Amino acid sequence: MFGGDGAPAEHAAMVRTRLGSLTLSDLVRRAEIAERELYNLGITFTVYSERDVIDRILPFDVIPRIISPRDWDIIERGSKQRVAALNMFLHDVYHDGRIIKEGVVPAELIYGNAYYREQMRGVSVPHGSYVNVCGVDLVRDHLGQFKVLEDNARTPSGVSYVVENRHMMQRTFPDLMDEIGIRPVSDYGQKLLEAVADLAPEQVGDPQVVLLSPGVFNSAYFEHVFLAREMGVPLVEGSDLFVEEDRVWMRTTAGRAPVHAIYRRLDDAFLDPEVFNPESLLGVPGLFSAYAKGNVGLANAVGTGCADDKAVYAYMPRIIRFYLDEDPILDNVETHICREREGFEYTMANLENLVVKPVGESGGYGIVIGPRATREEIDEVRAKLQADPANFISQPMIDLSVCPTLIDGTIEPRHVDLRPFVVTGQSSWVLPGGLTRVALRRGSLVVNSSQGGGSKDTWVLEP
Repeated sequence: MFGGDGAPAEHAAMVRTRLGSLTLSDLVRRAEIAERELYNLGITFTVYSERDVIDRILPFDVIPRIISPRDWDIIERGSKQRVAALNMFLHDVYHDGRIIKEGVVPAELIYGNAYYREQMRGVSVPHGSYVNVCGVDLVRDHLGQFKVLEDNARTPSGVSYVVENRHMMQRTFPDLMDEIGIRPVSDYGQKLLEAVADLAPEQVGDPQVVLLSPGVFNSAYFEHVFLAREMGVPLVEGSDLFVEEDRVWMRTTAGRAPVHAIYRRLDDAFLDPEVFNPESLLGVPGLFSAYAKGNVGLANAVGTGCADDKAVYAYMPRIIRFYLDEDPILDNVETHICREREGFEYTMANLENLVVKPVGESGGYGIVIGPRATREEIDEVRAKLQADPANFISQPMIDLSVCPTLIDGTIEPRHVDLRPFVVTGQSSWVLPGGLTRVALRRGSLVVNSSQGGGSKDTWVLEP
C-alpha cells in the first residue's frame, strides 16, 4: 500500500488518499455491515477439526490490497508459464516419461506418489490440458519479489471469496472504488464454463456442463453452489448421474439428459467406485471408463495430484526449463528436498532456522516454523524427518509482505499471500487479482482459513 524504501507505491496514491479521508469509526461501521452481510449470504467454510463448529464466515478485511499493472504482468505471465509446464509434465509422466528417463525428476517421486493414477497411463486429454483450474500460491519477500510457495492443481478452492469480496466492496465502499480503474473479476464463471466446455467431445456442438459436488457436508459446499450459479450449469451429486454404454447421463424431472463435461469438486479416490475406492458413495460407477474413452471431459483431469505435491514443487524450476527451455518468470522459494542427501543433511543441521513441511498435507497442517517452534516441536519434527525424510521439504522462513488491516478498531500490518487462479481449456486465462489471504493474528505467517486467516479484496489496476 505504501511501497518500500526509495520506492513509493505511486499506483496506490489515490486509494491511500481516499482511505485517509475516512474516519476510523466509519471504517469500523462499514466493516461490521460487510461481515453481517457475509453471514446473511451464507458465505462460509467448514472447519473439520473443530467438531462443535460446522460453518464459519471467512473473516473479511475491508482495506483492499492494491497490485500495480507492472506487478500483475509478471504474476500473469509467470502463472501461465507454470501451468503450461505442469500440463506438459503431466502428459509426459502418463505417456513417455521422458523427464524421468533423462533423470530430471526421480521416478519414485512420481510412481510412488499417493496421487499418481496408473489408470491414466496412455489416456490423452483434450488440448493436453490436465490442470484446468490452478491456484498458484504466491508470497512477496523482503526484496519485493513474488515467489511461488505452492501449486494447487487438484481442486483449488477460494475463488468464490474473490468474487464475493468484490461485490461486498462495491456495496460498502463505492466511494473508495469510483473511477480508480480496477480490473473486473465478475466474468470468472463464464471463463470457467468456456474452459470446461472445451473438454467436451469434439463432435458435440452445444455441450452440457455440470458441476459435481460431494454434497452439503463438504467444507467448500458454498463455493460449489456459487460456481454452479455463476457458470449457469446444474449442480449435481454422484447420485444424480449414471453411466450407460460408456456415456454419462443426468437424471432430470424431464427424464435423462446427456452430460458432456464435468467440473468436479470431488477427489480422484471418490470419483468412481468401480476403479478407485469401492466404498465411495459420492462418485459415479463407470465414470472413468466413459472419461478414458473420450465420451466426457473432466476438469481437473484424473491424476493431477502427483503434480501439486510439495516434493514435485521443488523440481518445478527444472521442469519449466526441461519443457519450455525458459527460466521461471516466478521463482520458487528456496527449497531443500529431504529425500536428497544434501537437502536432508542441511535441514537436520538447521531445523531452528527453517520451515519444515510434509509433502502431502494442505491447509497449513503439519508445518513447523523453526524460528518460532518450541524445543519439543523441533525434537518431534527431527524424529519424523529421520523416520521418513522423503515426506518432507524445508524452506527458509520468508518474511511475508504485509498489508494494512483493520484489527479490533485499529489499523495494523498483517502478513498476506496471494492465490491467482489460472483457468485453462484451449488456452489459459488468469483471473485479475485472485485471493489475498491475511494472517489475522499478530506476527503469524499462516494465512490459511483453517488456521484462523481471513481475506481481502485484491485490486489489480488497469494500465
